Amino acid sequence: MLGLIGRKVGMTTYFTPEGDIGCTVIEAGPCPIVNIRTLERDGYTALQLGYDEIKPKHLTKPLAGYFKKQGVQPVRLLREYRMADVSGYQVGQILTVSIFSEGDVVSVVGWTKGRGFAGVVKRHGFAGVGGRTHGQHNRERHPGSMGSNTFPGRVWKGKRLAGRYGNERVTIENLSILKIIPEKNILVVSGSVPGPKGGLLLIYK
Repeated sequence: MLGLIGRKVGMTTYFTPEGDIGCTVIEAGPCPIVNIRTLERDGYTALQLGYDEIKPKHLTKPLAGYFKKQGVQPVRLLREYRMADVSGYQVGQILTVSIFSEGDVVSVVGWTKGRGFAGVVKRHGFAGVGGRTHGQHNRERHPGSMGSNTFPGRVWKGKRLAGRYGNERVTIENLSILKIIPEKNILVVSGSVPGPKGGLLLIYK
């Protein structure tokens, strides 16, 4: 599937004759083709796209050598888009929002906001233990009793407990492209996408 790499700019409202639509503004591309994977050499076909140009001095030597060998400007991010046919593309070609059209349906991959180590109330919506009146105690936001005295004599595997919350890859499908602003590399898609403002997004056509 062909696509682009971009960043989330923010959310706004798109006004139509049928009503108002909540939408997300995405800065997508431009993305140079850094490498082309072929069936004969790599065992699969894909386009390796880059995003966000950087100065060579900020690269490690192996990466700097890679970009020099490919003959393309160094970029901060590399992502592969698997495709059935890559014959119409060449290394160094720049992909922009022009590959999309208004009305196209796309899928957007993002990473949810990372919230660090969170307790059960924040992570799973537990109600906590006991009330807030008739004496103070320090168990208000604890998970409460969870074990058993007889069978199985332990906590069941998969029990919802405290732990790392957020920073998960999430795909939102069937988002319509409402507007394209080519001169600013902007896509306006219906609905919301995961992640904070400035977060990395992968757009698939």
